[in-house]
Amino acid sequence: MGNTGSCFTSSSDDEIQAFPIDTKFKFPSPLPSWPPGEGFASGTIDLGGLEVCQITSFNKIWSTYQDGSNDIDVTFFEPSPIPDGFSILGCYCQSNDNPLFGWVLVGKDVSGGTLANPIDYTLVWTSSEGSCCFWLPTPPEGYKSVGYVITTSPEKPFLDKISCVRADLTDELEFDALLWGSKDVNVYGLRPKVRGRQAQGVSIGTFIISKNNGDDSTSLLSLSCLKNTNFGNLTFYMPNFAQIDALIQEYSPRFYFHPKETYFLASTKWYFTNGVQLYHTGEESNPVLVEPTGSNLPQDGSNDGTYWLDLPIDETEKERVKKGDLQSAEAYIHVKPMLGATFTDLAIWIFYPFNGPSTAKFGLVDIPLGRIGEHIGDWEHVTLRVSNFNGLLYRVYFAQHSGGMWVDPTSLEFLDASNKFSAYPSLNGHATYPAPGLILQGTEVIGIRNDAAKSDKYFDVKDAYSIIAAEYISNVTEPPWVNYKRKWGPKITYEIGTEIEKLQNSTGTIRSAIGSLVSVIPREFSSEDGPTGPKLKGDWDGDER
Repeated sequence: MGNTGSCFTSSSDDEIQAFPIDTKFKFPSPLPSWPPGEGFASGTIDLGGLEVCQITSFNKIWSTYQDGSNDIDVTFFEPSPIPDGFSILGCYCQSNDNPLFGWVLVGKDVSGGTLANPIDYTLVWTSSEGSCCFWLPTPPEGYKSVGYVITTSPEKPFLDKISCVRADLTDELEFDALLWGSKDVNVYGLRPKVRGRQAQGVSIGTFIISKNNGDDSTSLLSLSCLKNTNFGNLTFYMPNFAQIDALIQEYSPRFYFHPKETYFLASTKWYFTNGVQLYHTGEESNPVLVEPTGSNLPQDGSNDGTYWLDLPIDETEKERVKKGDLQSAEAYIHVKPMLGATFTDLAIWIFYPFNGPSTAKFGLVDIPLGRIGEHIGDWEHVTLRVSNFNGLLYRVYFAQHSGGMWVDPTSLEFLDASNKFSAYPSLNGHATYPAPGLILQGTEVIGIRNDAAKSDKYFDVKDAYSIIAAEYISNVTEPPWVNYKRKWGPKITYEIGTEIEKLQNSTGTIRSAIGSLVSVIPREFSSEDGPTGPKLKGDWDGDER
């Protein structure tokens, strides 16, 4: 085997550092035995003659703190132990600031010729102390390298230390998040360049080293990700109905609402049965009441702006419907394969009848923005990404306005020693965050407030949900409203300056902030078009942003 090993040493025993990564992350509660099925959570996935397994145990190799080059340090690992017959494809890298939680794939040739030893190595980078070396395998013709070998000596690794993958089982990749940087190199995570419900690219869980010479494209050409050429066999590796239910019961979030929240969730059925109407261009004086299931909503065409939903005409009823109905609330689940069907995404969609007004923060002063931010119909979501190898929750995506954030389980707020977690919709705007607090959308001085806090009003997804789509399962019927491709509310245009000036006080504090506010308020806050439903969002078929 090659020259690898532990390299957690320092100039004296008294200087040995301890980091969160020295402790392996564990979920608060042991995972259940998943309901029986076919290949889901069976431990391996066949990508088309190449069987892969997800390894979550590692040997430490080297940490960047030994070079003293950056406050944000990472540690590099080699997967271990490796199951019999499997080969290392690459190593793992993670920030020292979190408990160890990650994985890399190892591969096994089950059809002949899918794996091959490299014919040589190229030294990619050596740490400043010379205590760690990163080697790029040179693949034989017709094969590609998918990861590095790391050694703690300058001697080349043995050729059987790592395997290269046949080219037809590989795909193009791109940089993911920056893991660590120094004056010489940056270390990035990797992900398939093309991702989505029908994309075949498979993440290996490895990283790439990019030299700081201004040409990252050269680095990317040196490595590939994997490809699932067995993509027609989705139902084998994806969860069945019983397994989907078990995953939701195990991992689903509880949405905690701000104590001052007045605009809550509702089910689509409650919304439609409380006087919501469908409008059509040219027939505005004759709107149509929407059926409880949305069965009379247009089911064809595209969002051409000619149809939209609106609240009841009666003002009293309009204000009542705006506030939603937490008792009727229901989550709507879209289940889809991701990263070449090595993961399952459970996109949890929730509906608010109304999105409330925004508040700006200017230094220590809060400035209500009148009607800015208001719109009728508000779809939000949180996505669980679950490993199809073992059913382990890998990441959670929290959607926030036009973007969002991925959060590892190490940073989730778990509930009562269970594996369910908290989610915090912001006051009025309903962007969802993994923890309470103030998030400012803008600059450190001025921006739109996103206030998240815990109250006694909450919604547990596990208690009320339905599966609205799972394209790989033939007998899932999508509700009619899912295929309504028009607007869930009318378009409302605001004059930002005018709305702010309405709220000026005698001291002129707000007046002096108008120019600054206009420059940082996101464009979507000035023209609130009626939102479209989940199926028209880019992440319905694609990856999260």
